[in-house]
Amino acid sequence: MAQNRSRNGSPKLTSYVFHLYISGASPRSKRALANVKEICEEHLKVRYDLKVIDIFQSPAQLEPDHIVAAPTLIRKKPLPVRRFIGDNLFDKDKLFSGLAISDAA
Repeated sequence: MAQNRSRNGSPKLTSYVFHLYISGASPRSKRALANVKEICEEHLKVRYDLKVIDIFQSPAQLEPDHIVAAPTLIRKKPLPVRRFIGDNLFDKDKLFSGLAISDAA
């Protein structure tokens, strides 16, 4: 099931857009989701939109983003688009650095 997560629902404050593709409730998917949420909550507060897509429940959504493995995180905005696959989602420091998140409001 796809679900959008925005802290206050205001598109004006959303400066980061993420799509996280997971495979059901697997331990790897849960860990990836927890790491992404923790980084977003700690550093972005209300400035992000996280769409979580379960590849088993929404297989049609795999093609537009060319998903071949899960978990996969795509930072859609700001540009350039960045992708993180598998083990790259489990080291929070490495993930935070790769996401190039600016704490400036």
